[in-house]
Amino acid sequence: MSENYVVSAIKYRPQLFNTVIGQGHITTTLKNAIKTDQLAHSFLFCGPRGVGKTTCARILAKTINCTNRTADAEACDACPSCVSYKDNNSFNVYEMDAASNSSVDDIRELIEQVRFAPQGGSKYKVYIIDEVHMLSANAFNAFLKTLEEPPHYAIFILATTEKHKIIPTILSRCQIFDFNRITSHDTIEHLAEICNKEDILFEKEALHLIAQKSEGCMRNALSIMDKIASFSQNKITYESTVEHLNILDYDYYFKLMEAFMMQDMSSVMLLYDDIFSKGFEGDMFLNGCTEHLRNLLICKDSRVAKLLDLPENIKIKYFQQANQVSSSYIINALSVLNASEINYKVARNKRMHVELALIKLNYLSSAIEIISEDAGDVLKKKF
Repeated sequence: MSENYVVSAIKYRPQLFNTVIGQGHITTTLKNAIKTDQLAHSFLFCGPRGVGKTTCARILAKTINCTNRTADAEACDACPSCVSYKDNNSFNVYEMDAASNSSVDDIRELIEQVRFAPQGGSKYKVYIIDEVHMLSANAFNAFLKTLEEPPHYAIFILATTEKHKIIPTILSRCQIFDFNRITSHDTIEHLAEICNKEDILFEKEALHLIAQKSEGCMRNALSIMDKIASFSQNKITYESTVEHLNILDYDYYFKLMEAFMMQDMSSVMLLYDDIFSKGFEGDMFLNGCTEHLRNLLICKDSRVAKLLDLPENIKIKYFQQANQVSSSYIINALSVLNASEINYKVARNKRMHVELALIKLNYLSSAIEIISEDAGDVLKKKF
């Protein structure tokens, strides 16, 4: 590995509001506040991990002290204030990780620093406190007065993944911004852009898998992409991604459903043996089956088909198979899988437990037919 290698999450970390992915509602509000010079003295950025909370806090800290801002309220990255911030030697931006500095003494030390005015002609002194929910109760209480009546030059930006853990008295003193999970579409586009810059060959289906695995966290997506690019020598293919992420290919579930419809017990057992031999845990497999059936049910109604967050070629397969499977089978199968997932942890023989669920699913269509016929006979007798 080159000595100058920098992971993508750091190398491509946004430096301007316009480059932040998926948080337009927040960046627009912050830029308007900067333009009109109506900045609050305390902000609370909350939302899932890896969606840009700390990044936006840093961009805000840099931009409000920039002496040559653009008309769109972006930092110039060239003035003395921007350069000192970029070189990590700014005396006007203070970052604290509350996870490792959670005591009341740490907060008192921060409050002491607030007394000193900004240096170098800057207008503001900015304090970024990450994972603020980790502060102790005494630390929160010590912070209250300063947060309510700070000096005119002090701005506090608090960031947290767990807003519910922050006491109401702190919440009432902050302007709250809720960050969204980053959509798969935005994640895929950003990954593709980075791959093109880094000369990494990729398949869009592979990026889609990475986006799904990251669960709306851009930092995770970039980390996964880096690992797969190294693993496959800068060629991110669908096959290498499936192998590296240790996930089951969609084809397994499509083949399994075809076997269920034909009540081909031998094929079902052989398919599961292949899956089991590859080291996939039973609960993960059951969850995958549940997700597959959920996707088939969604395909039954065109109004909710947009919820199917999958590559186009996989969507086509789902729509085709959905036409071959009845809604009653899907709903009853989901019930069987749900019960099996709940009882999986207490099962002594995990493999046998999964196989029993597969046996039930294999003969479920016959059971539904028998129940329907019996119900029809009862109705005939009544009338």
